[in-house]
Amino acid sequence: MFSASQSSKAQFLDKARQAREERRELKERERAAVQLQALVRRFLCRCHLQREIRREVEDFFETNECGTNKRSALSVFRIARKLLFVFNPKEDKERFEKLCRCILNSMDVENEPKVWYVSLALSKDLTLLWIKQIKDILWFCCEFLKQLKPDILQDSRLVNLHLTMLVTFTDTSTWKILRGKGETLRPAMNHICANIMGHLNQKGFYSVLQILLTNGLARSRPSLSKGSLTAIFSLALRPVVAAQFSDNLLRSFLIHVMSVPAIMTHLATLTPERLAVMESHDLLRKFILFLSREWQCRDVCVCLEGSHTLCLLGNLVFLGSLNDQVLEEETAHFVGVLIQMLSYCQKYVSQKKSNLTHWHPVLGWFSQTVDYGLNESMPLLTKQLQHLWGVHMIRILFSDVLSKKLLENQETAQLPAQPISPQNSLPMKSQFWMDLGFFCPCVCVVCVCLLLENQETAQLPAQPISPQNSLPMKNLFKRAFQKSASVRNILKPVGGKRVDSAEVQKVCSICVLYQTTLTTLTQIRLQILTGLTYLDDLLPKLWAFICELGPQGGLKLFLECLNNDTEESKRLLAMLMLFCDCSRHLITILDDIEVYEEQISFKLEELVTISSFLNSFVFKMIWDGIVENARGETLELFHSVHGWLMVLYERDCRRRFAPEDHWLRKDLKPSVLFQELDKDKKRAQLLLQYIPHVIPHKNRVLLFRNMVTKEKEKLGLVETSSASPHVTHITIRRSRMLEDGYEQLRQLSQNAMKGVIRVKFVNDLGVDEAGIDQDGVFKEFLEEIIKKVFDPALNLFKTTSGDERLYPSPTSYIHENYLQLFEFVGKMLGKAVYEGIVVDVPFASFFLSQLLGHHHSVFYSSVDELPSLDSEFYKNLTSIKRYDGDISDLGLTLSYDEDVMGQLVCHELVPGGKTIPVTNENKISYIHLMAHFRMHTQIKSQTAALISGFRSIIKPEWIRMFSAPELQRLISGDNAEIDLEDLKKHTVYYGGFHGSHRVIIWLWDILANDFSPEERAMFLKFVTSCSRPPLLGFAYLKPPFSIRCVEVSDDQDTGDTLGSVLRGFFTIRKKEPGGRLPTSSTCFNLLKLPNYSKKSILREKLRYAISMNTGFELS
Repeated sequence: MFSASQSSKAQFLDKARQAREERRELKERERAAVQLQALVRRFLCRCHLQREIRREVEDFFETNECGTNKRSALSVFRIARKLLFVFNPKEDKERFEKLCRCILNSMDVENEPKVWYVSLALSKDLTLLWIKQIKDILWFCCEFLKQLKPDILQDSRLVNLHLTMLVTFTDTSTWKILRGKGETLRPAMNHICANIMGHLNQKGFYSVLQILLTNGLARSRPSLSKGSLTAIFSLALRPVVAAQFSDNLLRSFLIHVMSVPAIMTHLATLTPERLAVMESHDLLRKFILFLSREWQCRDVCVCLEGSHTLCLLGNLVFLGSLNDQVLEEETAHFVGVLIQMLSYCQKYVSQKKSNLTHWHPVLGWFSQTVDYGLNESMPLLTKQLQHLWGVHMIRILFSDVLSKKLLENQETAQLPAQPISPQNSLPMKSQFWMDLGFFCPCVCVVCVCLLLENQETAQLPAQPISPQNSLPMKNLFKRAFQKSASVRNILKPVGGKRVDSAEVQKVCSICVLYQTTLTTLTQIRLQILTGLTYLDDLLPKLWAFICELGPQGGLKLFLECLNNDTEESKRLLAMLMLFCDCSRHLITILDDIEVYEEQISFKLEELVTISSFLNSFVFKMIWDGIVENARGETLELFHSVHGWLMVLYERDCRRRFAPEDHWLRKDLKPSVLFQELDKDKKRAQLLLQYIPHVIPHKNRVLLFRNMVTKEKEKLGLVETSSASPHVTHITIRRSRMLEDGYEQLRQLSQNAMKGVIRVKFVNDLGVDEAGIDQDGVFKEFLEEIIKKVFDPALNLFKTTSGDERLYPSPTSYIHENYLQLFEFVGKMLGKAVYEGIVVDVPFASFFLSQLLGHHHSVFYSSVDELPSLDSEFYKNLTSIKRYDGDISDLGLTLSYDEDVMGQLVCHELVPGGKTIPVTNENKISYIHLMAHFRMHTQIKSQTAALISGFRSIIKPEWIRMFSAPELQRLISGDNAEIDLEDLKKHTVYYGGFHGSHRVIIWLWDILANDFSPEERAMFLKFVTSCSRPPLLGFAYLKPPFSIRCVEVSDDQDTGDTLGSVLRGFFTIRKKEPGGRLPTSSTCFNLLKLPNYSKKSILREKLRYAISMNTGFELS
């Protein structure tokens, strides 16, 4: 009973709790419903109110448009308050446009103050409300401007509308209320305008203008009209001028306006009067002085990042090109600002693509985010930047250098006695007379006549000269020649100018600017170099300036700078670096006529002086260990100086301008270098890598032979007491020598090709020929193979016009497997060089350069090598370069027509080239494309195959220490006259002959005294198959030259016997050999000489034999 009562009580309490919760939930639902109803009613009421207000606004504007009565400013103000109260940018866009037009219309009404919207500013009750309202309206205009696209017609009209609003209410100049008696109100109104402008600035007014300008101008053709651009720029200038060019507003102007791509170019094109306004405010000077403070410039650059910093730089450069006075007065600050901005960009310029880099059309790979929306404007930006290296600005910045005259009367200066080749003498004289005529035309005429008379190139009528007149005439000539010596003294380091002087520091800063430009604007580097080399007198005058630096001038100063890590030293080295980069570029683009005959910029003697300086500088950098540890700027300097040096050296190799042994270093002992190479010393390896030409040629050849020997020992190709090298035996049919050699050798491995190869010949009857190959038979085989493959009749190779030198034939593709054939030829040629067998194969210079890999160098010029292929074609091409008229009149296209086996084939130099005419603008490209096509594109696959075969035997690094002419000497022997004493010293005698034998004495006497140099060369070719001696002398002729006494004809000769040797030794003859000719075995370098009875017979028979080229039989 008790438990039942407890259970009912718990149920009762539970029910009460549930009822209470239900009542609470009900109340919550009722309260939520009331709240929702309130929200809905409020929303509906607000929507209703908004509809009513919008309807009222629309009715107001419709009435305003239809009616003739002008609305009062107060009514416009009230309707504007209502519209702003419910304003939504998406829904009220058109209503806002109508409001703006209504306000602007009110401002245009004449003589009705109550209509003028601005009149409310004078009402005590409404002034503050009006100011707030106009601030809101103008900021809404700014918000719309950010979204509008000026290239869309409808949007461009709205841009004009909103800009007009901003222009009208940020300046009092158009307010009619201030005319006449209202002029007294202008200060107060100006204050209101300043207040409005301040409000807009705080909200981000300049950012709005930047977006609008970028949308309208960052494209190939601007979409902003002249009026819009004028308005925007006027608006941008107003806060700056009003704040009296405060630093804060100058900063905003630079970051948001001056960083818009090519805005100054667009101003100059569309609204040049804005530029005049900028000039009247001297804004360029203010910009330069503001940015000249390092922290401010860095702050601006950090805000802009790379792309926009470059745009700011372009605009400043363009402004500078228009303001000579500011540029001249503020050169130091201007240069400093540009250096700092370029240096900021340079920090993010990368040498290669990576996940962290972006491509920039001017900077290259860039490790900051790139605004690709600016790409369309990059051509205009590049044009702006081009002013920096344009003639006008270079003349201003380098005025201190260019103002110096090279034509100074220095009677103590003497021209260095340098040998001048005959082909160079006349143009130099012509230049001499031109310079002389500049000073004294009458003396020039007289002296030219005298010169012509001395050269017997003209006959002057005989003029009687009295004795009393002869002396003054002589004095006149003397004075003329004295003056001519001072016309252009050869520039040599003389020293005397303090490096800490203001002039030197200024020039150094300018050089740093251009050097920084070159290393930052990587994609237009060639444009910059071309601009800097446009003035013919800049580089020689800069060299003259360099020559004057320091106590003695020249090498010592710059070597000291390398060891000093001071700012002054870095600037001096930057000047040297800029000089080298520009000079290298100039000499690379000049052809031989311009360098050797016209002598543009530098005289040949100056090139000799400069190359001597560069050679010493690079040598010292390497030998003193500076290059080993070089990083950054020092390494860049080395590559710059070395590049200029090698361009000069290769030019001298093609056509000499420097004296003999000019490139050698007399203080470098080859023995010391070889010792260091054996010890793997870094400086010796670097010397061999970068400037091998400082080592005498013979020592380099010896070094090459040592490298080959070491490799043979390493590969086990040398006979030793404990092991013999592997020998490859091949059998060759004489009638099919090339085919059999190709089939049997092309399959050999690289090491087998380098090893010992023994040849057995089979004659036409299928019988093995007598003789054991101890290198001699292989030598004959190699010589015969090379003679066959290089025969132009086979059409694997062609000869150049003129000097008939060999290069791959463009039509060699008619041969089956022609590329494999070229690879085989490369291997055979490499094997000959590897074994030291000289072969008489004269290659064209351009082909030798390709064999050395020079054509991969950035400094290589196809046009320079073209004369070695076809000198007449080269003259025709360079005549196009010098053609003064309109080149398009010649009817040329970017294509090359060639007669290929009776068919005319058109080769396009670029895709679609046969439809692209050659014009004055692209004629230089046409010349280079044509030269590249003739020497590279046409024979690209053939050359690549031959080089591949050649390099499989000869390592590229082995021959990089030789120039093209030196490589030819390595292949074909020395072109020096034959040293008979050396040949006699290394001759071996057989068959009874000896050094004191009378026939041998006669032979050497005939060769020395009776034969001409040409006949001696023919004799050498008769006995060795090559007309040139080995590079290192006859001690390196393999097999050694030998002379054997023979008694019978070659077909009866069975070799030396005891009897034949004794008869030869004692000059006992079986019968008189007077009817027989000397013969030879070139495979053994063997001369077979009958035991003649008279010297005259020997001379006659030997001369006949070498002229008829008899011999070449197997001994």
